[in-house]
Amino acid sequence: MTTHSSQNPLSREEFEAALRAKGDFYHTQHPYHIAMYEGRSTPEQIRGWVANRFYYQISIPVKDAAIMANCPDRDVRRSWVQRMLDHDGYDGAEGGIEAWLRLGEAVGLTREEILSGEHVLPGVRFAVDAYVNFARRATWQEAASSSLTELFAPGIHKNRLDTWPKHYPWIKEEGYQYFRNRLTEARRDVVHGLEITLDHYTTREQQERMLEILQFKLDVLWSMLDAMTMAYELERPPYHTVTPNKVYHRGLFNE
Repeated sequence: MTTHSSQNPLSREEFEAALRAKGDFYHTQHPYHIAMYEGRSTPEQIRGWVANRFYYQISIPVKDAAIMANCPDRDVRRSWVQRMLDHDGYDGAEGGIEAWLRLGEAVGLTREEILSGEHVLPGVRFAVDAYVNFARRATWQEAASSSLTELFAPGIHKNRLDTWPKHYPWIKEEGYQYFRNRLTEARRDVVHGLEITLDHYTTREQQERMLEILQFKLDVLWSMLDAMTMAYELERPPYHTVTPNKVYHRGLFNE
């Protein structure tokens, strides 16, 4: 049997096509997301998604800081730091985290309960933490390339902007600013991340490794929705056979 390492490397075009083909496994295909697009989600399911996704949002700049900490290339750091600024905000710009808090308020959550992390499910926490830990321990190129799920992101934001106001008129209009911002930010980030990936992974073995890394990131996003499905669709939250109370670890910052 021929191993991947002995095969000819994919051309840049073939490699990019293989990366983009991973979009078939993007979390837009998860039943939880499909229900949201089709207007079948309850207010509790929307709020649960927003509250849990906030843990991912606040972890993104931490992940990006880990990439920069491992990266000796000043030019890459100069470009990559924009991602942190986009989320954290700077020079009067509120940033993505603040915009997500406003989304939370728009769907009926309070700022305090979102920040407290009281709704973050263990499965979501474990998936997101696994992603951050990967970014800390991987090479900066591998960690940077794991962000390439952004290839598939602009469509998801446009879909929300197109469908949510019609399906969920109870969501306040000011909550949609995060999705509007990411329409342009995600496209810019894709160009940079794709350039790093296509330049760095030049052997077949490296390219196969990168495809595995991208699948890992897709697994993270899918697993988050699996946890939410159990809690908010199947009504089987953690420890549901033991107690109706939320007894799982729920602190956001007291790790």
